[in-house]
Amino acid sequence: MTDIIVIGAGVTGCAVARELARYDWKVTVLERASDVCEGTSKANSGIVHAGFDAQPGTLKAKLNVEGNRMMGELSRELDFPFRNNGSLVLCFDEKDRPTLQRLLEQGKENGVEGLRIIERPELKELEPNISDGAVAALYAPTGGIVCPFGLTIALAENAAVNGVDFRLNTEVREIERTDFGYRVITNGGAFETRVVINAAGVYADRFHNMVSGKKIRIIPRKGEYCLMDKKVGGFVDRTLFQLPTIYGKGVLVTPTVHGNLLAGPTAVDVEDPEALNTTREGMEDLLKRAALSVNGLPVRQVITSFAGLRAHEEQGDFIIGQAEDAPGFFDAAGIESPGLSCAPALGRYLAQMVLQYLPAGEKKNFIAGRKGIPSMALADAEERQRLIQENPLYANVVCRCELVTEGEILDAIHRPLGATTLDGVKRRTRAGMGRCQAGFCSPKTVEILARELVKDMAEIGKNDAGSEFLTGYNKDGIEVWEEVQG
Repeated sequence: MTDIIVIGAGVTGCAVARELARYDWKVTVLERASDVCEGTSKANSGIVHAGFDAQPGTLKAKLNVEGNRMMGELSRELDFPFRNNGSLVLCFDEKDRPTLQRLLEQGKENGVEGLRIIERPELKELEPNISDGAVAALYAPTGGIVCPFGLTIALAENAAVNGVDFRLNTEVREIERTDFGYRVITNGGAFETRVVINAAGVYADRFHNMVSGKKIRIIPRKGEYCLMDKKVGGFVDRTLFQLPTIYGKGVLVTPTVHGNLLAGPTAVDVEDPEALNTTREGMEDLLKRAALSVNGLPVRQVITSFAGLRAHEEQGDFIIGQAEDAPGFFDAAGIESPGLSCAPALGRYLAQMVLQYLPAGEKKNFIAGRKGIPSMALADAEERQRLIQENPLYANVVCRCELVTEGEILDAIHRPLGATTLDGVKRRTRAGMGRCQAGFCSPKTVEILARELVKDMAEIGKNDAGSEFLTGYNKDGIEVWEEVQG
């Protein structure tokens, strides 16, 4: 029995869990995947939006601006990568200036600070590789970039340290009302709880509709991306948007906090909530549209592509709060862009709603801070020497592309909610995220995971069950083959 169950361990669920951990509740997070940050949160732009493009008066507008203002302090508190690099919305035609002006006025109404329209000479000075077709831009100095994995994992680890119970590999199948509250039935048994918080991303409508007669519909909206090598990470310094359409903010070109260059996303509504495949048509469309923003987009430096799904709700705004006809059931549904930017504020907003329904006292021993994994790639000579003296495995480089050491991988495995898969190590340390895309470091990383988790190497997977790398050993296979050959 628990006080509160949170369904989903993406950035929204983890932000809510961390805020709930401030109070004297027993909180359990149920996540069907093998790790946190395995859904929408793992595949997005990593943009901290300024807040000018959400309609005034919406939850998107309110939480975007609040979340933007919280992100810098939160990154220092929880030790995850964040950079306030600013953003530009590009205008390519004089006839579109009214739209640019409308965004300016809308942003000011939302409370975004420092917004202004700049003309081509200043635009060219700020971004030398800007497209010849760009005539003006809306400049938002409060825009930023963040590591989506770093943010989500930091929130989850801090929530866990403060007593939140994370149940991974636990898929919710049914939700029933009871006299106590709700019974949440999973592949690992049933949980009794007073409150349910539905942060299930593209599946949020499924769980909402189990308990409420007021149905909602989530439409999975697929976005494809291209990631380029660090050699061209400085091609642009700010995040470059194009004037938005009904499908969102369009294709962007942006640096990442780790020094790569990112282009995307496309926006295609799909039926399948697991449609994470990239397509030739999507890549061609993406690169064609991204090339409108800059001259000479370095497409030959693409090192990988990926796709993510946004949880688009038909009415267009977030659905946050208690279902009208299901007391104690709280939704955080339809959390699409700018959901990542909103996460810190959304967590606080929803926790306060729950507090009104289920009063609780604040914990006196809440731990607000968290220290991330040391990075040998970013450390100076003195820091590297100190780490190596403390643990010689910090001198053993496993991933050459990203300069990730065995010491960092061990930290990723043994910290709260530690990595158990190759993707888990990758998202915590960047081992496998470089130019070779894990071509060289995977075998060693699998070996380390098996050793530290006391498992056979054949049990180690890329992510969830069924993604194991090995099916046996060569020697065994050779012996069997020799027997067959007689």
